[in-house]
Amino acid sequence: MIRRPFIALLLATFIVAPAAAEQVTIAVASNFRTPAEALVAQFMLDTAHTVRISSASTGKLFAQISNGAPFDILLAADSEFPRRLEESGLAVSGTRQTYATGSLVLWSQDARLANGDCRAALNNLRRMRLAIANPVIAPYGIAARQFLHAEGLWDAIEPRLVYGENIAQTLHFVVSGNAELGLIARSQALDSRLPEASCAWAVPVELHEPIEQQAVVLQRAADNTAARDFAVYLVGDVGRDIITRFGYGVAE
Repeated sequence: MIRRPFIALLLATFIVAPAAAEQVTIAVASNFRTPAEALVAQFMLDTAHTVRISSASTGKLFAQISNGAPFDILLAADSEFPRRLEESGLAVSGTRQTYATGSLVLWSQDARLANGDCRAALNNLRRMRLAIANPVIAPYGIAARQFLHAEGLWDAIEPRLVYGENIAQTLHFVVSGNAELGLIARSQALDSRLPEASCAWAVPVELHEPIEQQAVVLQRAADNTAARDFAVYLVGDVGRDIITRFGYGVAE
């Protein structure tokens, strides 16, 4: 369920009376690194706060936070890890909120698939390989596995899979030619820096569970003004505009 809690309680304070500048360290899921950089740049222009970013797969960031990593906010690629942090007391209760929804694209730049049907290629990969994010630690990998199961392809394709530690490495495998096809994030497929695709196919969202990306303020930042302000900014008008520009959905 999409959640946008506690924002109304903080928004007036954020707009009317900005507090003294503080520093906040944000742990960002790999798929959201580029939009996070754009968000942070604008946030620092609009406030006096300083922001640092650390990026990795959501599962790895969760492990680091559980072991005491000095992060103030987690921008996850799912809702499960933020929920677990909240339930364990490592996150501030009531601060968990959905900031973006993601989707998958089957993508290739392999010349053999030029002007072809990416989806049809999955039915007979032959010697080709498919890159997906590791479903053990990466939410986009979980969605990729769910899609392949839903289409009855998992058993046939599993021996041809190449696993990226996160969705960023998954894309690298496809661009570098280590895999001919990849299930990447839609936001990646829209990146103007990406080489031209030979074929691309948007995975219907009903073929996997929603990729609901949630943020949560971590306990060490309970009294951090910068963390509070960024959490509000993330789902405010400016934040939403930036997020949608990078190919994500946002809560209505």
